[in-house]
Amino acid sequence: MKKAILSVFLVVLLLSCGTTTHIENSWRDPSAKVDATTLNKFLVAALLKNEATRRSVEDQMAALYPGKAVPSYSVFSNKALDKSDDEYKKLLQSSGYDGIVIMRLVNVEQEKRYVPGTYPTYYGTWWGYYRYAWPMYYDPGYYTTDKTYYVEVNVYSTRKEGLIWSGVTSTMNPTSRSDLFGSVINAVSKRMKKEGFLK
Repeated sequence: MKKAILSVFLVVLLLSCGTTTHIENSWRDPSAKVDATTLNKFLVAALLKNEATRRSVEDQMAALYPGKAVPSYSVFSNKALDKSDDEYKKLLQSSGYDGIVIMRLVNVEQEKRYVPGTYPTYYGTWWGYYRYAWPMYYDPGYYTTDKTYYVEVNVYSTRKEGLIWSGVTSTMNPTSRSDLFGSVINAVSKRMKKEGFLK
């Protein structure tokens, strides 16, 4: 019961985050369609250096499909794969996994911009403006740095043994890593449904 409540809370948090993420580009295998109701289970992996962030993001991804999506940290012993490709292929197939979704941060761009200050609004005559503006507080402008985060999301099928969907997203000035990846997950899910890739 507690797990179900937590899953619902995470999904609500995910869908209500204020950060806007754009899909820069995406590709899908035209012959591939995924029906979430017929999926057995699939792995979700966030390739992030910080272990706490990785686990948090994978939990967010898994919360969208409770009982079907499984965080990779619960299957792989560590972030780096320590077995051969064939061993992992057999492990996933024998365990009934239909696929794996992998997310990673690929780039962060920074751009400095000027934010103008605020001026008093009365401009009638110069003396009126002078008398009005002199005692008023003036809020000076300032420079700020915008950060744009680019995240890549790839979906692989263990049955077809290949990539079936790929996309790159951009998100400007997220308030936190959780906010960033939550917004990415939401945007990617919407795009997949819009394309008819995900039912």
